[in-house]
Amino acid sequence: MRQRDPLANPAPLIRRVYSYVAYRIGDGPDAEDVTSEVFERALRYRASYDESRGRPVPWLLGIARRCVEDARLRHPQVTSSEFSDVVSAQDLEGDAVRRVTVTTAVNRLDERARDLLALRYGADLSARQIGEILGLRTNAVEVALHRALAQVRSDLEEARQEGPAAIGKPAPRIAP
Repeated sequence: MRQRDPLANPAPLIRRVYSYVAYRIGDGPDAEDVTSEVFERALRYRASYDESRGRPVPWLLGIARRCVEDARLRHPQVTSSEFSDVVSAQDLEGDAVRRVTVTTAVNRLDERARDLLALRYGADLSARQIGEILGLRTNAVEVALHRALAQVRSDLEEARQEGPAAIGKPAPRIAP
């Protein structure tokens, strides 16, 4: 039996991988470079794709997770909270403050929680699909996502109550 080409319809795959990568490292040229690297690796290793183990999206996101980690190791000083765009104070101040506040709240989470949120909201995967990729039960993924979102909501509420001065404050950490 001949195996299907996992990259036969690349457009939706590229969008999904880019969304995941942009969610993890920020939108823009760096995310584009990492997405390109994902597809270069996928092309190189396309023969290793095993259709019986799942669809192409989880396979590509596994590659993307490694590429994101490689990019972080190559450029440890770059975080998703750094914005390269110059923002007009009059037109976009409120939006910029909200983006920075949300990004800061997400960056306060541990690596695992950030990865779960990126897979759920960046790559638009279900808890079941995330569980398959990470080797976790669906319920464990749902609980971890719920806790991560609760922490982000709590941090956002605290920032809202304290005002803009609270944005850069480090979050208190609760031991697991």
